[in-house]
Amino acid sequence: MINLAQKDIAHSLGKFLVTAMGVGMLFGIVLIMIGVYRGMMVDAEILLNDINADLWIVQEDTLGPFAEASRVHEDLKDTLRAFEGIDKSEALTFQNLQLPGETKPIRVTAVGFDVFGKINPINPGRLVAGEPLTKEHYQIVVSEKTGYKVDDTFKLGRDIYRVAGVTRDTVSSGGDLLVYISLKDAQNLQFLYSNARIRSDRARGISETKEAKMANAVVATVRAGYDIDDVANKIKQWKHESVYTRTEQKAILTKNLIERSSKQIGLFTAILVVVSTIIIALIIYTMTLEKMKEISIMKLIGIPNSMIIKMIVQETLILGILAFIFGNLFSHLIYDNFPKRVVLEIPDAWMLFGVVIAASVLSSFIGIAKVIHADPAAAIGG
Repeated sequence: MINLAQKDIAHSLGKFLVTAMGVGMLFGIVLIMIGVYRGMMVDAEILLNDINADLWIVQEDTLGPFAEASRVHEDLKDTLRAFEGIDKSEALTFQNLQLPGETKPIRVTAVGFDVFGKINPINPGRLVAGEPLTKEHYQIVVSEKTGYKVDDTFKLGRDIYRVAGVTRDTVSSGGDLLVYISLKDAQNLQFLYSNARIRSDRARGISETKEAKMANAVVATVRAGYDIDDVANKIKQWKHESVYTRTEQKAILTKNLIERSSKQIGLFTAILVVVSTIIIALIIYTMTLEKMKEISIMKLIGIPNSMIIKMIVQETLILGILAFIFGNLFSHLIYDNFPKRVVLEIPDAWMLFGVVIAASVLSSFIGIAKVIHADPAAAIGG
């Protein structure tokens, strides 16, 4: 039996392929948007996984440094070590910095930690050059995307820092590049006033007072055999700080911080799918109009509506499948050029394929409606 869809597509193959490529670019953007969301989820967990702490102790009634301002005393880490069930504890700081760049400043998130402590946020597996921090002052480990190399130097605050190491794929929950400095340097950058501010305060008659050393959070690991939730409740009861387990901190990062972005991405993705469906419907409708005389002739010589409808559905499905293939190729060609991480996963592609098939079937209805109402007598009128 003659395949009408195959004959019709072969008659205008170039136009059909170009149309499929155009629709495929829309589907490619849909995959990219899903990949952006997946990338945000991965980025949110990088630092959390590298620190690998069981408990996060932050300022009371706050969600911690990733969500809002949090300040705790650095010596809280020493107190926690005396708690039953605590194995290790260290103070950390988190702050946004602008590193000097060739053309413009580079926005980064700096992690401050005790270089000689027992919890090191620098994952050795991500270190691609140089070494971790070995001194308490004037060393920094940077991401390779900052463009700095080992032994490069630059001014940060009042001091000159030397690049000790370079990492790969290290970003904050917001997608900013991560750099690592010692806790003492981080405290100087975050909590100490500039010389101009000190002089201004003296002129105002404000006396200098020595502040206790602060951090943004204290992280701790729990000894084997102890229940993490029980230890967390004891710290809440006795130290009056907010305490989050690793699971709770992950929920804060992935739900509280990314929720609004994920909703926006989801809405934009849904709009793109709807637009793609409408475009396919319009294309099929236009293709059907172009061959209305041929369809009338088919009906006049006795070809049943079911065969003509089958042709329309087949053309729509072929268009959708080709668009999906082109979309995958397009997304994989460009995703690595985006400034933030884009993660393309096979399950997401299969999910989109199901959506494309459903959208194609729905789009064919407008062409089917035109076929059903086609008048066989129109073939005679010319």
